[in-house]
Amino acid sequence: MVELISRISRGTRMDQIYIPKKRTGLSAGSYVIIRPLKTTAEEEIKPFFYNIKHLEPIKTKIIKEIFKNLNEMIKCDNIIITGSFLEEGFRFNDIDIILVSEEKVDTKQLVNLLESEIGPKFHLILISNKALIKGLSTDPLYMLMLSRCVAKTRFVYRVKPKINYKLVDLHLLKSKLLTDNFDFLTGDEKYEMTRNLIAINQFISKKEVTKDKVDLAINNFFGDKTIQKLRNNFLLAKDFLKKYKKVYNNTQNRVLKGVRDEPKQK
Repeated sequence: MVELISRISRGTRMDQIYIPKKRTGLSAGSYVIIRPLKTTAEEEIKPFFYNIKHLEPIKTKIIKEIFKNLNEMIKCDNIIITGSFLEEGFRFNDIDIILVSEEKVDTKQLVNLLESEIGPKFHLILISNKALIKGLSTDPLYMLMLSRCVAKTRFVYRVKPKINYKLVDLHLLKSKLLTDNFDFLTGDEKYEMTRNLIAINQFISKKEVTKDKVDLAINNFFGDKTIQKLRNNFLLAKDFLKKYKKVYNNTQNRVLKGVRDEPKQK
């Protein structure tokens, strides 16, 4: 059987694959199957773990499958898994993926393909390397996501934080929902909104924004084992919300002051 190795080239209307005119077999008009070339490097995927002490073997296997499938679907600089999927146990709703690529693709189609191939639900963010670096310098949520993650390719992002108060103000609105809907939210939703608030508070205070630092700050603000009680929905609304509103109002006032003063800083 004749086998030729070639590369896909970008065309104006259609992409194409060129093969030599002088060849044995594969005459013009022949039907062929096109599939990605499996290299040794691709088969031996070795993820890079950042601030993860333990991860269940089944999760590591799923991550390798995600990397393998996305590699076949799109050219990318890096694939980063983050979020609750990396926490101990299996109480996650979906798997958060940051796909670092310059390609413009239909993320919904990528998610559908991943879900059909692997099974779990996925939440995928497609972002360029430049945009990711900018996000890491201005967005506490990106800092939080990448402080604990698994990546296909080793990365080092050294960025100088720069507070964008208008962006931070938009993020802060997500945490406002907790005070109005406390009795109707799940424990994980309460934790996410509280973590969002404290991450923003840490960021505008020019403190380090990592999952461990933010979780520690939550327990410092609201009391020992608050995270455990939040996630298990054991916290009493009256005691918790009194402290929460105080932290929220203080953070909001500082953010709004920053929004007012922002034009003077430029």
